[in-house]
Amino acid sequence: MKLNTLTPAKGEKRARKRVGRGSGSNLGKTCGRGHKGQKSRSGGSTKIGFEGGQMPLQRRLPKVGFCSRVYKTRSEVRLSEIDKLKENEITIDLLKKYNLVSKNIKKVKVILSGEITREVTINKINVTKGAKKAIEALNGKIKE
Repeated sequence: MKLNTLTPAKGEKRARKRVGRGSGSNLGKTCGRGHKGQKSRSGGSTKIGFEGGQMPLQRRLPKVGFCSRVYKTRSEVRLSEIDKLKENEITIDLLKKYNLVSKNIKKVKVILSGEITREVTINKINVTKGAKKAIEALNGKIKE
């Protein structure tokens, strides 16, 4: 087989419709569009989802879902994740450096999940009551 011998299978290619070439062609006069109506006219197409004036499906169904904008700027960090860090002074910039929170995060909250085994200082980060107890039990500090 050679590239210059390749051809489409028999019956695969059809000749295009040549409309408006007389009544003997079956596509004369109205050119296969029928008589009158929107679809018979040039440019007579409807938009996607049009249902003949009936309220379309995409407008009949209720809107669902909500994504809070607060979610995009706030995040949570577990105590167990903080315990894995080598530094003792924990700040938002440090959490961004270790990819614990994304770059567009502005506020972080430490939650009580997992355990902490060493003394740390939390700087300008919110802390839940349970996490605060766990940090202060190991002589850790929380700076507001």
